[in-house]
Amino acid sequence: MFKKILIVNRGEIAIRVIRACKELGIRTVAVYSEADADALHVRHAEESVLIGPPSPRESYLNVEALIRAARETGVDAVHPGYGFLSENAAFAKAVREAGLTFIGPPTEAIRLMGDKAESKILMKAVGVPTVPGAEGLDSLVEFQEAATEIGYPALVKAAAGGGGVGMRVVQRENELPEAVESARREALNAFGDETLLIEKYLPEARHIEFQVFGDQHGHVTHLFERECSIQRRHQKIIEETPSPLLDDELRNRMGAAAVAAAKAVNYTNAGTVEFIVDPGTRDFYFLEMNTRLQVEHPITEMVLGIDLVQWQIRAAAGEAFPYVPDDFCQRGHAIEARLYAEDPANGFLPSTGLIYKFVEPRGPGIRVDSGVADGSEVSHFYDPMLAKIIVQGEDRAAAIQRMQAALRRTVVHGVTTNLGFLQSVLAHPDFRQGRMTTQWVESTFGDWRPDPTVPFEALVAASLADFIQPAASAGPTSPSDVSSDPFSPWKVGDGFRLQKEK
Repeated sequence: MFKKILIVNRGEIAIRVIRACKELGIRTVAVYSEADADALHVRHAEESVLIGPPSPRESYLNVEALIRAARETGVDAVHPGYGFLSENAAFAKAVREAGLTFIGPPTEAIRLMGDKAESKILMKAVGVPTVPGAEGLDSLVEFQEAATEIGYPALVKAAAGGGGVGMRVVQRENELPEAVESARREALNAFGDETLLIEKYLPEARHIEFQVFGDQHGHVTHLFERECSIQRRHQKIIEETPSPLLDDELRNRMGAAAVAAAKAVNYTNAGTVEFIVDPGTRDFYFLEMNTRLQVEHPITEMVLGIDLVQWQIRAAAGEAFPYVPDDFCQRGHAIEARLYAEDPANGFLPSTGLIYKFVEPRGPGIRVDSGVADGSEVSHFYDPMLAKIIVQGEDRAAAIQRMQAALRRTVVHGVTTNLGFLQSVLAHPDFRQGRMTTQWVESTFGDWRPDPTVPFEALVAASLADFIQPAASAGPTSPSDVSSDPFSPWKVGDGFRLQKEK
């Protein structure tokens, strides 16, 4: 087993990996930018290394600085978390060339699955269903011909990257030229690669992913599904398992396809195969594979009772993964809600600033993975996710009820959050009955506004009112006049006494 691991990430996922390492008796090294000098993940690790200024490109994406930190601190392995360089084949290669273990899949698997066009061609070859579309297109004429063949609406998207970047929905032919041009420009800026592909757009689709896991002994299995249909701008907000859409027959077929996809690239470690499902026909199609740990991995851990991060480390150290789906029984239902510093009423724009107060919900069946505390600074340099609130209930209805209670007990003062928006989603009849698609948030909550609440400043003023005597108060101040002056200091029952010294 490794003695020391470098965690090349920040926030809640860095803390999550640190926790897993501590339970395995492994020392940890955190990296941080100048903006994160006082961040929680730095305090949790045994060692920490400053890697650069606040800009991610100069810090958390700086391969040279990260490899240098690994060498200077004498680590055995590197854990990438998710985001940043977690799916960067060049970084994984650099780690291995430095004589260290990369806690993740083989470099070639990252490369193959990181290219949406190449991975889609590979999936067709091994019999995994894919969305009708075309890859390897160059000219606008080729895009037009492909769109005509598959029919509108169509989806133009970047072959590299993800998260909705470089992605455009095209409703009719005259929108295609602008969509191709803008998607190319955005993809080039974000990923350094302007390659695009086009697919049939399924507006009523469900987004369902399967957790897969492979070890270095040739075992590849799946650990059931997670439903991720609740999204805004192609970014997930709420995830759950089991999916309310799947029955055993469809679950088995999709699970087998996920394993086939992973085996096609000789996959090891934790990964996720994502599908879109047509709820009308119950047909499913390969969307992409994330060659890393997912943000929403805790709900799988909750229902299966395993620690995926620990198994990532153990598998990277050469241990065999001893489980197959038949070994597991999904216990109850789990839901995760992502708490963001953003304004849902203003286009989900990020909110930055100081967190004055952060109160996490507590109780049976509640887990919180967070990267902030009182006094934490939310910077514009990084993703605005503050925490993940995860609950488990005996069934879906109980899990929803528990999540609603957990959100009511969550307090964040200092920045605007999506807390009220999450509560509205959970309370909606469509969600409670499992009737949602990837477009449901936009179509249902397009004009959402928060319920009127008492401003934070007013709460502070009310709290201070009991302790501050108004300067303009001009009432009686002697003990004999106490009944006529409600602000008299003689009425303050705080135990204060004047005593003459002897």
